[in-house]
Amino acid sequence: MTTDTGLDDTAPTERRTQAERTAGTRAKLLDAAIDCLVELGFAKTSTQEIARRAGVSRGAQLHHFPTKESLLIAAVEHLVDRRLSEILEAEPDPERGPEILADAFSGPLFHAALELWVAARTDPALHEAMIPLERRVAEAIQGGAQIVMGSRMSPESIELSVELARGLAVSALFRTPEADAQLRGRLLPIWSEKVMDS
Repeated sequence: MTTDTGLDDTAPTERRTQAERTAGTRAKLLDAAIDCLVELGFAKTSTQEIARRAGVSRGAQLHHFPTKESLLIAAVEHLVDRRLSEILEAEPDPERGPEILADAFSGPLFHAALELWVAARTDPALHEAMIPLERRVAEAIQGGAQIVMGSRMSPESIELSVELARGLAVSALFRTPEADAQLRGRLLPIWSEKVMDS
């Protein structure tokens, strides 16, 4: 059957494979989980709200992620992979390395991860589940930082830089964007100079 436009509206639509549908559902759930963590925090994030925002049934959510913890940890892991690839796309530049690293600890990834870190302090099951993720994140960030900041830097300088970037990001929660930009403008050049001397 053809329409007024002359197009055949009975032509079959391209069907997605089961693997593509599964990946699509998982991606929707992971993105919705990050949104919830950032907007609502860990305590107010529920699997029902995540499923609602993702537009999937509760059964589909439970099929992919049987617990809240498994879903939220997978969501942060998903964002870590995306953020790490962004870091690795940056040109190696020891002079801008601290700035690139500081930027990595910002935005939805950092805020979602921070929600999980705080909750894991008093939730033994979440704490246990977070340990392998944190180990993987630390290794990935160390490797990414080494590439971005240059191979001349010692492993200790890289590690110190990662910890400093994380600390700056936590304290930034209590500064205005303007005050944070001023502080970074003062500290990052000093940081670069110090780590490059190591």
